Amino acid sequence: MVTRESTYIIGGGLEGRERLRLVTRVMASSTTELLDRVGVAHDADCLDVGCGGGDVTLELARRAHAGRVVGIDLDEAKLEIARTEAHEAGTDNIEYRCQDLLSSDLRSSEYDVVHARFVLSHLADPQAAVNGLVRVLRPGGALIVVDIEKAATLCEPPHRSFERYIELYTLAAQARGVDPDIGPRLPTILANAGCRPVRVNVVQPVGRQPMGYEGDVKLTAPVTLESIADAILALDGAKRSEVDSLVDDLYRLAADDETLISTPRMVQAWGYRAVEVT
Repeated sequence: MVTRESTYIIGGGLEGRERLRLVTRVMASSTTELLDRVGVAHDADCLDVGCGGGDVTLELARRAHAGRVVGIDLDEAKLEIARTEAHEAGTDNIEYRCQDLLSSDLRSSEYDVVHARFVLSHLADPQAAVNGLVRVLRPGGALIVVDIEKAATLCEPPHRSFERYIELYTLAAQARGVDPDIGPRLPTILANAGCRPVRVNVVQPVGRQPMGYEGDVKLTAPVTLESIADAILALDGAKRSEVDSLVDDLYRLAADDETLISTPRMVQAWGYRAVEVT
């Protein structure tokens, strides 16, 4: 069976956690706006799937301060960091588990809100995963999924090293049987799982200046390429010398103030488990 652990192309551990800090800074405002739109009750029970270092988990815990929040991930190193940071933040309503989202330990009708960001693009069967996540929702509960359309990433003026980075990311993902452009499919996947109604929004952070928020946006490209280097090399998709050269070029593009760089287009979709009428 292909598992998320074997299909996930981005490196984990401490370096992976630092990459997620960068992503969290870039996504902070859109995440806040998304959770505001969906609504998280103060006493909600929440599940954060693929929680990584726990940044969104902490945000859910702040909102659901009278409820409980469970964060699950397959990277125990990141989870240990998340536990430490939750303790330092004085948050006592979070439990982190090293657990697969397809685990039978996830019980039906247990949560009011389920969140999964940048998870489905690393799964061989995202529809089956979403079907399972809907089952752990209580009737009326909300499932929130966020994921990328990697091909819809901007670099202006165009640069061959940036184009090659997108090619290599796509190659590594497709070689493991996953879809790096899944974003536009999210509403259909939720609808096929029985969610009603389904809502959708698109965000795409962009940066030109090599500092502050825009600088963080631009840095996502070289940092991500560094994180997927092992997956690329395992495929013989590129030589180490080429990957290193591409990383250097992407850092140079991030450091100038003439190149406009975006993240991939990101689709936010959310839907609700039907309330059963008796």
